[in-house]
Amino acid sequence: MTSRKDDYYIRKVIGGDASAFAPLVERYKDMVFTLAVKMLRDREEAEEVAQDVFVTCYCSLSTFKGRSKFSTWLYKIVYHRCLDVLRGKKKYVVSDDIDAVIEVEEKELNALQQIVENDRNEAIRKAVRLLPEEDQVLIWMYYFDELTVKEIAKVVHLSEANVKVKLFRSRKFLYRLLQNNSIIRE
Repeated sequence: MTSRKDDYYIRKVIGGDASAFAPLVERYKDMVFTLAVKMLRDREEAEEVAQDVFVTCYCSLSTFKGRSKFSTWLYKIVYHRCLDVLRGKKKYVVSDDIDAVIEVEEKELNALQQIVENDRNEAIRKAVRLLPEEDQVLIWMYYFDELTVKEIAKVVHLSEANVKVKLFRSRKFLYRLLQNNSIIRE
């Protein structure tokens, strides 16, 4: 399921060409760092985790079977490494850095649309922060990182049905919050 470009570089790395790993790092470094920052809420820790993840990935690349996309496999490594760090610190995932994901393209919006869009995004950010930590991460993966339910299930070790239920409940809760405008008045 991995892209031809990823597969090409993976084969080269497994074949002994260490320099072929650089394009994979370049392609996925932002995804890895963004998830790490999102979960850890600390840029320095996220940088360390990102480095650890790429070292782990490089060392374990021969175990990648290609049954899922390479990005899903890598995402799973990041997710579990962040959980390890959080467990070690007894720290919980809280998401108020959704600003990095919800961007408005100012070139395409007039001033009035810009104001409406900013208000809506802020309401969504506030509503997402009220979800349980695990649900915040699922929403992030599904809507902002655009992973499929199947990919998310593999990353978080839940059944696809369980992921669908959690996403459904989270969306329902977010809808009620936004519909009642309780978030906007804070």
